[in-house]
Amino acid sequence: MKRRYSWPLWTVVALVVLLIAAHIALPYLVRNYLNDKLADMGDYRGQITDIDLALWRGAYRIKGLNIVKVDGKVPVPFVKAPVIDLAVSWHSLWYDHAVVAEAVFIEPEVNFVDGGADKQASQTGRGTDWRDQVEKLLPMTLNEARISNGRITFSNFNSKPKVKIEADRVNASLYNLTNVVDVEGKRDARFEGKARLLGHGNLETSATFDPLSDFQDFDFNLRATGIQLRRLNDFSSAYGKFDFNAGSGDLVIEAKADNGRLSGYIKPLLRNVDVFNWGQDVENQNKGFFRSIWEAVVGGTETVLKNQKQNQFATRVDLSGSVKQQDISGLQAFLQILRNAFIQAFNTRYEGSGDS
Repeated sequence: MKRRYSWPLWTVVALVVLLIAAHIALPYLVRNYLNDKLADMGDYRGQITDIDLALWRGAYRIKGLNIVKVDGKVPVPFVKAPVIDLAVSWHSLWYDHAVVAEAVFIEPEVNFVDGGADKQASQTGRGTDWRDQVEKLLPMTLNEARISNGRITFSNFNSKPKVKIEADRVNASLYNLTNVVDVEGKRDARFEGKARLLGHGNLETSATFDPLSDFQDFDFNLRATGIQLRRLNDFSSAYGKFDFNAGSGDLVIEAKADNGRLSGYIKPLLRNVDVFNWGQDVENQNKGFFRSIWEAVVGGTETVLKNQKQNQFATRVDLSGSVKQQDISGLQAFLQILRNAFIQAFNTRYEGSGDS
C-alpha cells in the first residue's frame, strides 16, 4: 500500500516545487525580456527595475520604468513611472467573453524639453513608435487606462532664464481603447483629465478619438483658468523678452480633425495685465536699456488693445490645415485682438457648447 501511493505523492510534491520555482523565477525572466525589448526604441531606451506577478488575478505590476533619450544630452527622463499595474478586466471576460486588461499608471512623469537650436537637446517624443512600445510593456489588449497623481513638465535648460512649466496632480482616464464598434458604428475612445497648472491654476481636458486611425479623426477640448501671469515670467522672458508685473489669464482650446483636416481655435484671455513698471523695468540694473524699451512697447500695446470695459486682453487664433502641419496666421491673431478690444469681450466658455 505504501508503494502504491508513494509515486503520486512524490509527483504532487515535485509539481508544487516546480510551480514555486517558476513563480520565483518568472518575474526575473519577464523583467529581463522586457528590458531587452525596451533597449531598442529608436531615439529612446527604457529600463524597468522589477516585476511583481499575481497570476491568481491575472495581473502583474511593473516597477521603476525609466525611458531616456539615447544621446544623453537631456538631463531628465522622458517618462518615469514608479508603478504600472495591469490586471485582467473580469467584467469584459464575464460579459463580453473577451480577454482585455485595465492599466493604472501610479505617479507617472512625462518631461518635454525644448533644446532651441540644438535639436539633440530637445525631447518631444519623436523618434520612436510609442504604440509599439506600449504593446511591449502591456501585451494584453487594453480597454481602460488610468493616470493617478501624474506630472507633466515643459523645460528649456538652455534659455536665459531657464524655463520650467509644470502640471501636477494629473488624474485622467482613457476608455474604450479596444476600439470596439458601438451600436451607431462609431469607434471612439474617450479621454478625460484634470490637473493643477503652475501650482495653482485649474486645467481640464477631454477628447474623443479612434485609437487605430493614427489620430486622423478626433475632438479635443482644453481649458485652463486662474493662471497667475507672474508665474509665467521665466517663459515670457525667455521667449518673448518681457515679463509680467501683475495679471491673471485663462486659455481655451477646441480642436477637431476630420479625415486629417484640422479645425478649431486657440483663445487666450488675460485680465488686469501689467507688463511695464518703471521701478522694476528701468531702475532694475539686471535689465538692459533695450529690454526695458521693449517691455514698455508690449505694455503700451496691451493697454491700447485691451477691452477697456472688461479690463481684459484676448485673442482668438483659428486652427486649420493638416494634423501634421498646423497653419496659424499672425495677421489673423492681430485682427482677433482688435475684435476683442473694440467689439466684444471673450470669455472662457467653449464656443461649440452651451456652457458659460
